[in-house]
Amino acid sequence: MQPRNMSMSGVVDLAAVKAAGEAKVKAEQARAETARQGGGGAVPPSALVIDVDEAGFENEVLQRSAEVPVVIDFWAEWCEPCKQLGPLLERLALEYKGRFVLAKVDVDANQMLMQQFGIQGIPAVFAVVAGQALPLFQGAAPEAQIRQTLDQLIQVGEERFGLTGIVVDQDAAEGADQAPAEAPAGPYDALLEAAVLALDADDFAGAVQAYKNVLSDDPANTEAKLGLAQAELLSRVKEMDAQRVREDAAANPADVTAQLAAADLDLVGGHVEDAFGRLVETVRRNFGDDRDTARVRLLELFEVIGPDDPRVGAARTALARVLF
Repeated sequence: MQPRNMSMSGVVDLAAVKAAGEAKVKAEQARAETARQGGGGAVPPSALVIDVDEAGFENEVLQRSAEVPVVIDFWAEWCEPCKQLGPLLERLALEYKGRFVLAKVDVDANQMLMQQFGIQGIPAVFAVVAGQALPLFQGAAPEAQIRQTLDQLIQVGEERFGLTGIVVDQDAAEGADQAPAEAPAGPYDALLEAAVLALDADDFAGAVQAYKNVLSDDPANTEAKLGLAQAELLSRVKEMDAQRVREDAAANPADVTAQLAAADLDLVGGHVEDAFGRLVETVRRNFGDDRDTARVRLLELFEVIGPDDPRVGAARTALARVLF
């Protein structure tokens, strides 16, 4: 079970699929060539989630996208939101049974791919359909919204490019379903699972309470601390008017409330450094209770991203400079 955080920055833009006719012809030609060479048969479930590097990108992503939409998950080991999003995408890839393939790209080891896709922050999710790249979303997101995006992507693949996916070996899939049972649940697994389900249903108040219930007995529970910070953040931004919040923040740089709201939006949108920098500057500008309010919110956002993220370390150093 993994807590989710952040929200979708958008869904598939059908108008963004350019040169659809030409791409469709190329995709059909590629599928015909694969069939001629004896390929295109059933694949095991393990082939639905693959690790991809720069050397294998041409074959594993571009060529494969002529047969099935390829969803690319750009991630890194130090990225806490990536650790929440990755397992969810992997589970959905298996559940969709060949309607798309998930390609995982470690940005630390593949900087060139990160630059080519113009990625500003991670996690970032793209798709390649018949050789055409589509941005999907940045940051982790509720499962329901991710499913909606995937459904639209599959629709694009089918209607614009004639991609019907790949066939999964059902015998292998059934064998995977019959894998040994997981270890017995831990003492807080039920509460943590309830929190995740509440997040998926956009019941942020319920998620907050579930995480607090865990922390009341186990204050050091890392998953509950991270989940609580994420749930509280999502609860704050749920009803925000993003345009108005940003206008207020720009017009009132010394207003703590306006800057807190804008920082929340920055973080939810994946602009982590912007959120941290805004709050460090707010701490610098203010004194007394206002300064402490901004400082506490910054510490809460550190919890959302995770202590191992280098951006958190840099922001802590910047905060210390303005405080002392």
